[in-house]
Amino acid sequence: HHTTTPPPHHTTTPPHHHPTTPPHHHTTTTTDAIHIHHGSIDDLDSLKAGAAAADGGVVHCAFNHDFSQYAASCAADRAIIEALGSSLEGTDKPLVVTSAFAVIPSDATDETVGPLPSSVVPRSHTEEGAAAVAAKGVRVFVIRLPPTVHGEGDHAFVPKLINTARDKGFSAYVGSGQNTWCAVHRLDAAVLYRLALETSGRLGERGTVTRYHAVADEAVPFATIASTIAKHLHVDVRSIEPGEQAAGHFGWIAYFVTSDRPASSKLTREALGWQPAQCSLLEDLEQPHYYREGNT
Repeated sequence: HHTTTPPPHHTTTPPHHHPTTPPHHHTTTTTDAIHIHHGSIDDLDSLKAGAAAADGGVVHCAFNHDFSQYAASCAADRAIIEALGSSLEGTDKPLVVTSAFAVIPSDATDETVGPLPSSVVPRSHTEEGAAAVAAKGVRVFVIRLPPTVHGEGDHAFVPKLINTARDKGFSAYVGSGQNTWCAVHRLDAAVLYRLALETSGRLGERGTVTRYHAVADEAVPFATIASTIAKHLHVDVRSIEPGEQAAGHFGWIAYFVTSDRPASSKLTREALGWQPAQCSLLEDLEQPHYYREGNT
């Protein structure tokens, strides 16, 4: 669900699940500087055609966030990545892929750590697909996104937390609430995608996957997130028990609420010169855009 604005003549898979045109009817729209290829992640031939037409590289940001079929969505992402990569074989064009911190152990924080097997963590299908493409000689870069990529227009975990607190009448954290989330502003993440693409010829090696971490805030305590939400909604903040009580309160995001996901972007910053410039997660949570009714 995250996107970036690519330089002219790069192709970016759309940051949503639903096709912009019906499957098997992909079209290309031409502007003065950018050729827009309308496709769908359900139509691999469309993705192959778009990747083949790109003369500068491909950025893959799309993912089906229907968590009722999460494992299937993860497996589909691998197929999508391998389809995109097949059109880049034998070229010097890079493939930039979007992953998540769920793929690495919770006590691992830096870019050198590879993913757990997809048999253990389904989301690892993404990085396994990236490795399969790299093994065929394509320059592949993986950008791991935090649990929250925040900013105006966010429709993911933070709005879900806010709406849950509004509906339940209190904001909650689990246990002590000292588990932490890493975070990044959406505009800072966009800059990282651009830098990854622009430096790919210099920093990428054929046959290997280069990993970057889109992390501005390394470790924000979840209790602090919950307390900030409570302050703005004028409700109480409470600790609830893990297990059934947490699942009953948070629903499908209970797993993410209880996860401990600190992370570092030190190596990413050193390699690319990336310096996040936008507001922090807690600063963003002080802004009114998050608390407008209907922001789901």
